[in-house]
Amino acid sequence: MSGNEVHRDTSPLPRIRVVDVRAFRGPHLYSMTPMVQIRIDLGALEAFPTDKLPGFSEQVVRLLPGLAAHGCSYGVPGGFVRRMQEGTWLGHVVEHAALELQSMLGHRVTRGKTRSVKGSPGTYNVMFAYKDEVVGLLAGRVALELVDSLLPANLNGVEGLGDIAEAQGQFEFAARLQQLRALAAERALGPTTASLVREAERRGIPAARMDDTSLVLLGHGKHQKRIRASCSDLTSEIATEIASDKDLTKFLLEQAGLPVPRGQLVRSAQDAIAAAARLGYPVVTKPLDGNHGNGVNIRLGTEDEVRWGFEQAREHGRSVIVEQHFVGSDHRILVIGGKVVALAERVPAHVVGDGRSSVAELVEETNRDPRRGEGHSSVLTRIEIDECVEHFLSKSQLTISSVPAPGQMVFLRPTANLSTGGTAIDRTEEIHPENTLIARRAAHIVGLDIAGIDFVCPDISRPVSETGGGIIEVNAGPGFRMHLEPSSGRARNVARPVLDLLFRGSKDGRIPIFAITGTNGKSTTARMLAHILQANGATVGLTSTTGVYLNGERIMTGDCSGPQSARIVLREPGVDVAVLECARGGILREGLAFDTCDIGAVLNVHGDHLGLRGIDTIEDLAEVKSVVVESVRRGGWSILNADDVHTSAMSCDAGGSICYFSLANRSEWPGFLRSHLADGGRAVTRERSRDGWDIFIHEDGESIFLMSVDEIPATFEGSAEFNVANSLAAIAMAHCHGIPAATIRAALADFTTSFEQSPGRLNVFDGHGFRTIVDYAHNPEGLKALGNLVSHMRRGYQRTIGLVAIPGDRRDCDIREMGAVASRIFDVIVFKEDEQELRGRAHGAIARLLREGALNAGCAPGRIQAVCPEKEAVEVCLQLARENDLVVLTVDNIEAVWRQVTGFVSGAPSRRGPDETQVPHLRAG
Repeated sequence: MSGNEVHRDTSPLPRIRVVDVRAFRGPHLYSMTPMVQIRIDLGALEAFPTDKLPGFSEQVVRLLPGLAAHGCSYGVPGGFVRRMQEGTWLGHVVEHAALELQSMLGHRVTRGKTRSVKGSPGTYNVMFAYKDEVVGLLAGRVALELVDSLLPANLNGVEGLGDIAEAQGQFEFAARLQQLRALAAERALGPTTASLVREAERRGIPAARMDDTSLVLLGHGKHQKRIRASCSDLTSEIATEIASDKDLTKFLLEQAGLPVPRGQLVRSAQDAIAAAARLGYPVVTKPLDGNHGNGVNIRLGTEDEVRWGFEQAREHGRSVIVEQHFVGSDHRILVIGGKVVALAERVPAHVVGDGRSSVAELVEETNRDPRRGEGHSSVLTRIEIDECVEHFLSKSQLTISSVPAPGQMVFLRPTANLSTGGTAIDRTEEIHPENTLIARRAAHIVGLDIAGIDFVCPDISRPVSETGGGIIEVNAGPGFRMHLEPSSGRARNVARPVLDLLFRGSKDGRIPIFAITGTNGKSTTARMLAHILQANGATVGLTSTTGVYLNGERIMTGDCSGPQSARIVLREPGVDVAVLECARGGILREGLAFDTCDIGAVLNVHGDHLGLRGIDTIEDLAEVKSVVVESVRRGGWSILNADDVHTSAMSCDAGGSICYFSLANRSEWPGFLRSHLADGGRAVTRERSRDGWDIFIHEDGESIFLMSVDEIPATFEGSAEFNVANSLAAIAMAHCHGIPAATIRAALADFTTSFEQSPGRLNVFDGHGFRTIVDYAHNPEGLKALGNLVSHMRRGYQRTIGLVAIPGDRRDCDIREMGAVASRIFDVIVFKEDEQELRGRAHGAIARLLREGALNAGCAPGRIQAVCPEKEAVEVCLQLARENDLVVLTVDNIEAVWRQVTGFVSGAPSRRGPDETQVPHLRAG
């Protein structure tokens, strides 16, 4: 190619583009169900609904036959196929395909939604439920690839598949489906853990997977329990060690008078032969610390067999036991919490002859049983032909090529473990009381809460003292497969007694969860409530924009108002109660950290964060905030602001019962509040009295005086009206939780806006001859509320100096309004603009808009003193201050600024006039 030639890429351009991918792990804007959301831009395919793609619907159903049963909006089988025939968009097809792919894996998921993105024609949010997030994401990718593969060549192609999930090789449906099956199998919980999780979910106990294997957390806070298979927090480590040492276990049981085989620990084949001679043939050889029957061989009747058995056992343990052989059937007795809850007779792996097939062919046929799989994840385990099988067959003069006679049962292994292909027959109802007592005592002597007792005897329905036999092993962490789904007999829900044992003191393993959202006031309200709950004796976990706290001690710093921080509190073992600040961002990003809460509160809805993540109007924002009260459990309480039209309207969808709070005087109550109280409903209100303002609790048609507003220091004798509202919300939540009025009253009387109790929320410092207030007001409504307090306070001060900022991801109109509000509050304004506040804007852009807003509101240019980063801006304000001035700093880095304020040293610069002060300017455009 010559230098002046232009390369033209003739490859087709992608028609579908993946715009965004997220997994909602709790209740979210679109559903209470965890879902994957894939936002796709169909591009030119917006003009091609399914009815304009000949043969498309038929091909989809051919590859995913289960789609024929999807009801979709018609609510009857075949409804979705009808939708495709009538014409629906491809995002909708991806949704149903992702659900069906998961259903094919055994994941029961049915809920999905596809919604067009407002203001973006051709762009859709495709949402579908999942059981396993990782599997759900890959199912979403495969669904999108499948749909794309069925499009005409001139229309197909997808950009951004890797953003959903990684996959191997080029798309070919059968191969992708196999990858999906393999991933699901790899991530599936084993039968024992899965049964416990199912039982927990049935009881409403929260279950959270803690790793990629089988460690699961059940419950919240102080009620939580951890499980891994059938081991739990209650499982004794020393008991587990004893059970893993077969010789020690046998010794302890023998000392207690329980029937066990005589035996000897050996370290060489010659010692094993000598031990067998002393014990008398036949004997058993097994590893001292083995499991799952590995290395165990029974009925060894010659020296050569014992030598071979010793070598087999030594491959699976550090030492070998030779012991007496008990004659009889192999039984597993499951003891939970000191009670026998199930018993299964275990039958060694075997095949039944048909007179035509070899043993190897019969094994192959047996393994076709869909219940059989690899390892322990399936109901039964595949039978593997190995040296042990061939050796065992040889004892019956058989090989894997032998053809057994019709009906002839050929056993393949000496032991009956399910892990080596054995089967199980339920015998729970048949066990003799004497044998039951022996099993219970064995578990108790070893010290296990859950024990699998291996018991060999000819007839489990007769006492072993008559038939002979006894205990050959005691197992910690026994598997439940043989009891949950025996090959024959009744299935036993053995997970039920385990959950009964784990959650004796708590029916559902939950702690009270208080969830608080709103545009302003969340942190202060959460802190007030936490203070009340602590005063009532609770150990409180709190999340807020300043960190995570356990009973007032901070364990994490930063903005911790999202679901990840909430999960830290819910997983903290000592927590009695969780108070969770739930910000808009976390709800939009991944939903709530819990499935339900006991008490949810929406404080207010103002126009902050608009224009971000598809939230363009206050109504949109109200829908996001409403998720919190929609997640309130039955029997819980939703706390709503009766003075806020958007909040009060949430009563229609809110869960539990409604309790309003209101600053309005009785004569100004809205009609719905009057009706609510007339019907005996609850509310907390502020009402004018002869001496000021009082707080009343209303319920069951009565009004009960709680306290005066001026008794709460955080309200500044009622001047900080926003903190009066926050107090009312905290009172409502505490009262609905059953906290005594006296405790609420005493706790609020003790709650201040000191830096120690409420960092960044009206922290006052009076140490420099002028008053400084440090606050977090970061939006126009918050600044207006702060301005009302300043207007009440300013009569005692010469001037007001304000440091004001706003994040750059807010709309231009919001930034200008922030400047305008500041101009109406402060005599001197210092605008700041930090690097972290730019959020995509150019340097100086925020400052320019703030200044424009102030000037447009009539602010004289001379009142705007500087625009600079936060640390320098704080210094400017402090240097500008004169005696008896009021300085208000609205900042982000609360702790650093508080140290700066308290450590400020007044010097000559502080006596300069505003025009003389040297300040670092940032170009404002």
